[in-house]
Amino acid sequence: MDLPPPFRLLTLREVGDAFAHACAVASQEGAGTLVHVGRFDLAELAVVLEPDEPLALARRSFYAGMVALGDALVARAPPERPIAFVWPDAIHVDGGLVGGARLAWPSSADEAEVPDWLVFSAMVRVVAMGEGEAGLHPLSTALEDEGFADLDTGWLAEGFARHLMATLDIWQSDGFEAVAQSYLQRLKPQKGATYNIDANADLLVNWRGGHSERHSLAQALGQASWLDPESGGPRR
Repeated sequence: MDLPPPFRLLTLREVGDAFAHACAVASQEGAGTLVHVGRFDLAELAVVLEPDEPLALARRSFYAGMVALGDALVARAPPERPIAFVWPDAIHVDGGLVGGARLAWPSSADEAEVPDWLVFSAMVRVVAMGEGEAGLHPLSTALEDEGFADLDTGWLAEGFARHLMATLDIWQSDGFEAVAQSYLQRLKPQKGATYNIDANADLLVNWRGGHSERHSLAQALGQASWLDPESGGPRR
């Protein structure tokens, strides 16, 4: 696998859990460690980050990870196959759920202090395995079913790593607002709503007529909306 610096690859066998493993080794392996699980039906990765700002602000890196993930998928997507986010963590291709992302930090971390590490993890369904008749799960899909081609084992990790470096460069040069806008451009719209992301990473929703809402990213990340706890993969 061809990863740009400063990434270092750790590959797990098919039964591995990239998210759990990255969290377990984050403090020893350090920033840039990219854990990849070698399986063909799911593309699964996790990367260790070392932020330089308090946890309350450092969570904004979740949006950078989502932007990089979306860009990596767009690079392989057939024409006219829209990639959309459902806030904060789910990824849809042409309206069907394919996977999503998670963010972890040390359980002892204080909101006002810089955490020792963060782990951004992503999982995307590449091939639908054992799903029965076609059309049985109309709200979900797999990349193969959407016409994605050349989906070898490491394609997502490679693309994600390169796009994450580009996204972080944009953050450094143009500020977080540029990253937030890239994320919001792919956010699945609701009629009558406009969106913004606050400085502390919360989603602000302004409804036509003057009503507004605040949605806490920290709270939303407590349970992945797209993950099936029984199968360990994306929901069907």
